[in-house]
Amino acid sequence: MFKIKKLAVVLGACGVLASSMASADVKVGAVFPFSGALALLGQESYRGLELAVNELNAAGGLNGEKIVIMKADAVDPTQAVSETKRLTSADVKAVFGSYASGISYAASPVTELAGVPYFELGATAHKITTRGYQNLYRSNPNTAAYGVAVVDALNDIVAPGMELDKKDIVIGIIHEDGPYGTDVAATEKQRAQELGYKVAQVLPYSSKTVDLSSLILRLKGAGVNVVLQTAYQNDAILYFNQAKSAGFNPKVVIGAGGGYSLADTAKAVGAGMNGVFDLDFPQASINPANAPGLDKFLEAYRSAYKSDPQSGHSLTNYVGAKAFFDAMAKAKSTEAEDIRAAVLAYKKSGSETANGWGFDFGEDGQNKASSFYVMQWQDGKLVTISPKNMAQGEPVFKK
Repeated sequence: MFKIKKLAVVLGACGVLASSMASADVKVGAVFPFSGALALLGQESYRGLELAVNELNAAGGLNGEKIVIMKADAVDPTQAVSETKRLTSADVKAVFGSYASGISYAASPVTELAGVPYFELGATAHKITTRGYQNLYRSNPNTAAYGVAVVDALNDIVAPGMELDKKDIVIGIIHEDGPYGTDVAATEKQRAQELGYKVAQVLPYSSKTVDLSSLILRLKGAGVNVVLQTAYQNDAILYFNQAKSAGFNPKVVIGAGGGYSLADTAKAVGAGMNGVFDLDFPQASINPANAPGLDKFLEAYRSAYKSDPQSGHSLTNYVGAKAFFDAMAKAKSTEAEDIRAAVLAYKKSGSETANGWGFDFGEDGQNKASSFYVMQWQDGKLVTISPKNMAQGEPVFKK
């Protein structure tokens, strides 16, 4: 009987030890739109985070502790708030998100109030990082850079290549009316005017709209021959289909946003997508010679999900998540103030990452060393054409 009792005590102690070891896992939250209209790129974004965690855990975890992801589905700002509150109540050490700017903008005040670091890997709205938060960090470039990059691509690459004179270009800017689209459109207009272009129309619309016909007629009536659209997937497809029906065929279309980078978008639009330019995060279709780790990422992605990446969002989130976990490891602590010091001190060259982005964070938490790449749809494939060190092809111009 004594031996049985002693064994029970030992087993009980082992149970306490096992429980203690389990609680040593580092829990992190993942707030993304896993359902609803934004689910495709929300899921694709999450996959990058998941692959980074899998890779780190296989190498021993974060300072020897396994990372456990707690997922939270946020289809809109209201759900983002409630789900982020659930995560912070569950003692997560950081929250990662979130692809959509509206979701990020709503979720990050919750983490700031709770004193939990929020690591943004994909949402671009400029105002996300302009609120003076001390626990908010973003690895990707923002919309202030986005609009400038779009117009600079028109000015430096597209117009010269198509032999278009600036005085003959009439720009129409159309955009989804959330914080992301609104910010990009505003900076596009400002940059275009700085460079001396005529902007005839700036037209917002709901990303949930099912009819852009009146907007397209306004573009047509204004003599627009260059369209700049900031869109998600459904509204990008809708624009092309209804422009075709209306007989509206501008000389140039430049898209900003994940919708323009998806193979499914090109498939839905068909031949009308060929020649269209796109500015977005780096895609997997970049020069691997200048992207160390890209091949490893692609191998892991194909092994885990049995397909090629659907967009550059998985690669972007993978690279960003690895940088933030690297900073957390250097902090040797999960305390928010230690993580902040480590992130602000973190530096990395673009020649060291799988998508060519460097890392250099400002006091506002914004990475100043990331940028948008210029791509073009050519024969059903999205080809990176700029920057030169990452390009896999040359632009094709119709004149």
